[in-house]
Amino acid sequence: QVHLVESGGGLVQPGGSLTLSCRAHGMILSVFTSSTMEWSRQAPGQERELVASLSNRGVTTYADSVKGRFSVSKDNTKRTIFLQMNSLEPQDTAIYYCTMRYDSSRVYRGQGTQVTVSS
Repeated sequence: QVHLVESGGGLVQPGGSLTLSCRAHGMILSVFTSSTMEWSRQAPGQERELVASLSNRGVTTYADSVKGRFSVSKDNTKRTIFLQMNSLEPQDTAIYYCTMRYDSSRVYRGQGTQVTVSS
């Protein structure tokens, strides 16, 4: 049984940094390394937005709103993906979710972690 556990959210001042983590428990290494990893976010009253993705070939993509500030990476040995967030702005406030996509029938999602950017 695979489940994803996110951590690292919290309250940070504008201009600050946070690193989110998402660990895949119960996932074998071959599935982890073959999966596409995603970070998305949802602010109150807004639709969920895909902010970053990391393909199984190491290709990263970012939403324009976070480009140059956020960075996605992973540690295969720990079955963990990360989202490094720098120069945080109040509009980055949202619940952040991780998703790991192996194929159409194996898509795993985390429970979400709250990020609040406020002075």
